[in-house]
Amino acid sequence: MKIYLVRHGEASATWQVADNPGLSERGHQQAEDAAQELLKRVEPDVRLISSPMLRAQETGRPLAQRLGREMTIIEAFREIPTPVPLAERQTWLKSVARQTWSEQHALVCEWRQSLLAQLRDIQHPTVVFTHFIVLNAIVADLSARDRVVCFLPDNASITTLQWNEDSLQVVELGRELQTRVG
Repeated sequence: MKIYLVRHGEASATWQVADNPGLSERGHQQAEDAAQELLKRVEPDVRLISSPMLRAQETGRPLAQRLGREMTIIEAFREIPTPVPLAERQTWLKSVARQTWSEQHALVCEWRQSLLAQLRDIQHPTVVFTHFIVLNAIVADLSARDRVVCFLPDNASITTLQWNEDSLQVVELGRELQTRVG
């Protein structure tokens, strides 16, 4: 059984400027392209999950429309929580990206544990529309790495996981970053 993790398309504003931006025009096209690719890969009964963040939901919308399905919004798949004000997010995120998970603030550690527990509860073919650091948290855990950033998923890239008996494994990392993380 496969789980597809899709990083949201390009946002219309950076993370330090807007708390919950939607997609840019380019981001909407990336979402359409991801939907086309996923239609070639997903099983007919695939479930759709999204982060509550607008950019993730807008990335999932083209696939949901084509499949005639609703997305389930799950809080655990939201962007990493920040213990700093909006204006300081970019600096904070750059610092976190250079660190390990074991160095993180308790708020971030709790978020990651909740995320990983929610992921392991998925027992049905599923597509999850989510975020850069979420993908890294998952891949780091499944690869037994402690670095916060262990790969650079591009906007609307698709990372594939698979359950093999009792073990969740990374089958394929999504396309690597070609656009700037905002």
